[in-house]
Amino acid sequence: MHKRTFKAACLGTFSCAALLANPLTAAFAGEPARFEERILTEHNHAREDAGVEALQWSDELAADARSWALVLAKEGRMRHASQSERKSAGENLWMGTAGMFSVEHMISAFVSEKRDFRPGKFPEISRTGRWQDVGHYSQMIWPTTREVGCAIAEKKGQEVLVCRYWPGGNWIGESVG
Repeated sequence: MHKRTFKAACLGTFSCAALLANPLTAAFAGEPARFEERILTEHNHAREDAGVEALQWSDELAADARSWALVLAKEGRMRHASQSERKSAGENLWMGTAGMFSVEHMISAFVSEKRDFRPGKFPEISRTGRWQDVGHYSQMIWPTTREVGCAIAEKKGQEVLVCRYWPGGNWIGESVG
């Protein structure tokens, strides 16, 4: 469903404005791996540990994620896009102080939910009894998800990471883990 269209992301020493002006800029100072490779590596390590198929990068999802990240950065708050706004794609969000966190750290916040995760049918997948405590992690390892695309936007000293997943996960009554 999703095909490659263009690359968009920002982090570290590159400002979002610089990346938006030149969307082909993908490497970061002192770090040879591109943004999407780093995102995929972190996601696919979690998926490998869970015994599910690796994800592929989607530039279309990344473009959608970029649009939403810009909205959230402008608003200065976190909120999920509606199902229709994200075209039924899954979504994970992260926010923190600009320039203080690596992509790996951002994604590790999602992976850290594994400690409370238990395999089962959604929403009965959390040791705490609240699926929301593991929802980012379960989306990352959702067995039928095949693609991911993420982007970061910055405003007023805050960075917002948005990751979109296709097909989306966390569907009631379906198994994960």
